[in-house]
Order: sequence, then structure tokens, then C-alpha cells
Amino acid sequence: MLGIEEKYLKISDLNDYIKVMFDENSFLRKIYLKGEISNFKNHTRGHLYFTLKDETSRISAVMFYNNALRLNFTPEDGMNVLVTGRISCYPAQGTYQIYVESMEMDGLGKLYIEYEKLKKKLASEGLFDANCKKAIPKYPKKIGIITASTGAAIKDILSTIKRRYPICETILFPSLVQGASAAPEIVRQIRQANEFELDVIICGRGGGSIEDLWAFNEESVARAIYESKIPIISAVGHEVDFTIADFVADMRAPTPTGAAEMAVPDRKDIENILFEKKKQLNTLIKNNLKQRIAKVNNVKNCFILKNPMSLYEIKEQKLDTLIEQMNKNMQAKLKESETKLQHIQNNYILKNPLASFESFKNLIENTHVKMNHFIQNYLEKKEYEYQLTLNTLKLVNPLNILDKGYSLVEKEGKIIKTCDAIEIDDKIKIKLSKGEISAIVKEKKEWKI
Repeated sequence: MLGIEEKYLKISDLNDYIKVMFDENSFLRKIYLKGEISNFKNHTRGHLYFTLKDETSRISAVMFYNNALRLNFTPEDGMNVLVTGRISCYPAQGTYQIYVESMEMDGLGKLYIEYEKLKKKLASEGLFDANCKKAIPKYPKKIGIITASTGAAIKDILSTIKRRYPICETILFPSLVQGASAAPEIVRQIRQANEFELDVIICGRGGGSIEDLWAFNEESVARAIYESKIPIISAVGHEVDFTIADFVADMRAPTPTGAAEMAVPDRKDIENILFEKKKQLNTLIKNNLKQRIAKVNNVKNCFILKNPMSLYEIKEQKLDTLIEQMNKNMQAKLKESETKLQHIQNNYILKNPLASFESFKNLIENTHVKMNHFIQNYLEKKEYEYQLTLNTLKLVNPLNILDKGYSLVEKEGKIIKTCDAIEIDDKIKIKLSKGEISAIVKEKKEWKI
């Protein structure tokens, strides 16, 4: 018989036993699960710890570093994923968990990631900017509709436009709105619609899943809407559905019916506006007629029209005033001219014409006397200066010394100063005070002072 202590197991032994049971179960060695990530934790060593859950249950999960390296996305809370791994027990805590070997995004989660990525990209390029939006005309004449040729969307749009604004023309550009071929078809129809003279384009479809609406999340559709020269109203799905096309379009409608209501005015509203305009116009016409009738009555009652001769009476009075003024001006001008003539007639020069001659004669005679006096003084001054200069020249004239008995001896026009300058039998000239003598040298003596 076993002892009491031998009946009880250690917790670690039990957990090890349960771990062996999990590990030996072939079904649990390769398990495939899908669920939503929560409580995600990226450990500093690179291991990933998180919880997988669905609507009613959850399971702990761990993905070791060597497996996490192969992921092509970054896991986050709320992300739907598909995982492959094995189920085993973690003995330290006595809990079972899935050891994830590979993980990929679930279809819906992957589409959501792509949606957010494209939305962020296009927003950074400015495709969603409000200043790029084109205005929707208030009273369109022609509307293009890009949607499936069958289905509730086209019926709702056409019936709404016909009910609200029946004078508007509509052109359908039928297109696939679901599936792989939908996006290129929508792009082609947007470009074709831009070749027509349209006022606005409605582009959309009825409600559906995110996969059904995915054509309106394609980048090519978004860029075609942005490049459209005609304003586009996006009408995709239900009010809660938002696609990339809604952000790029010039206006977003919650439903196709809402798009038709935004594209055209309501006939009743127009009728009310026209009624008010009619009332305003009638009031303006009546007021205008009253003003014109009043003006006509004022003209009819005008004193001039009733007494036309009074107009000429005024002109006659005016003419008399002008004639009287003209006569006064002429009399004043004549009087002024007579005064000037009298002044000229009384002029001393005219009465004594010789007086002017005598005056000029006296002036000339006085000028003649002054000129003679000036010339006489000028000549005397110059005579004095001449004598002064002449005396100065006499003082410095070298010939004056000859008057004292000296003479100048020249040889061939040169003055002889020493005996060395002449030789015996040289011909010389001797200049005296009066006259000169030609001689021949017969003898010469030298002396020193």
C-alpha cells in the first residue's frame, strides 16, 4: 500500500505529463487557426507574444524570433491573421498555447492594410486636398452616370433625377463595378465621359462587402477621378462605407440616391424660387410703372409745356441783357481808346518835335567835348611815358660813352677787347662819337692792369 505522500503528484510533474500528451498528439502538431490579434507584445529579444481571439474564445500564442524574421508585415492589435503552428503546454504556468511557426494576414485584414496604405500615399500627394475639389454646378443640363447598367443603383439615380429635375439629360456609361476587371473598366468610362460635354459625373454602385467595393479602392480609379476635368460625385455603397474614391471625388454621397439628390436641384424648390422671383419681378414692374407714370405726369404738368411762349420770353430777356452788356463794353472800350488818343496828342514830343533833336544835339556836343578832353589827356600821358622810356634808353645806350672821347674798335663786325684778338696788318674800324675810321694795324702793345 502506497504512503500518503506517494499518492500526490508535483504540479511540475503533472504539467510535464500534460505537455507530453500534447506533443504526442499528431493532430495538435500541425494546427491552422484564424483570429484577431490582441495584447500584442514585441519582446526585446525579438519574440512575439499575443492572444488570438474570435467572438467567444481566445488562446495564448508565441512566435519565436527565428520564425518572426520571415514575416512581411508588422502585426498589430485588431489585425485578423491566419497562423500555422503546434499546440503544447507551457509547464511553468500550466497553460496551453499555440507556438506559431508562420503567420499571414487574413483576407479582410490584408485589404484593410492595403486600403490604409494607399489612402496615406494619395493623401500625401494632395489628391484629397479641398482646394483641388471642383464645384458641382447648381443647375446641370447633362449628367453622366458610371455604374452597372443593371441593378438598383442606376434605377435609384435615374428615378431620383427624373422626379427632382426632369429637364436634365442623363447619359449612362455602363461599367463593371465588381471583380478584377472592374477598375480598368471604370477608368476607361471616366476618360470616355470626359470627352462629352457633361456638367457633372456620378460614379458608384450599391452596397456590398469590402471585396465587392474594392474596385473603388484601386489607385488607378482614384487617379482617374482626380484627373477628370468634369466634377465627379462618388456614390459607393451605403452611408457607412468609405472608399478611396470618396476621398478623391469632388463630392461624396452616402448612397447612389443621395448622389442624384446632390447632383440636381429639387423641382419643388425651383418652383418655390421661381414663384418668389415672380412676385419680386411683379413688384419691381409695378414700382417701375408707378415711377414712369409719375415722371410722365410731371412732364405733362410742366409749366413750360403749358406755357411754351414763356420759354422764349426768358430767352428774350436774356438777349436784352446780353445786348445791354455788349453796349456797355463797347462804350467802355471807346472811352479807353479816346483817353489813350488824348494822351498821345498832348505828348510834349509831338508838340515840339525839334526839342528831341536839340536834346540829342546837346548830348552829342557834350560827348564830343568829353572825348577831346579824354584824348588830350591820353596823348599827354603817352608822351610823358615816351620821354621817360627814351631817357632810360639813353642812359643804357653803350654809344653814349663815345661822347666822352672813347671809341670802339671792331674787326670784321666784332668788338676788339684785347690785343690778342688782332694781328699786325689787320684791318679794323674805329667808331667815334661822330663817324668812324678805317685803319691797318702797324703796331700793338699789351699791358696789364
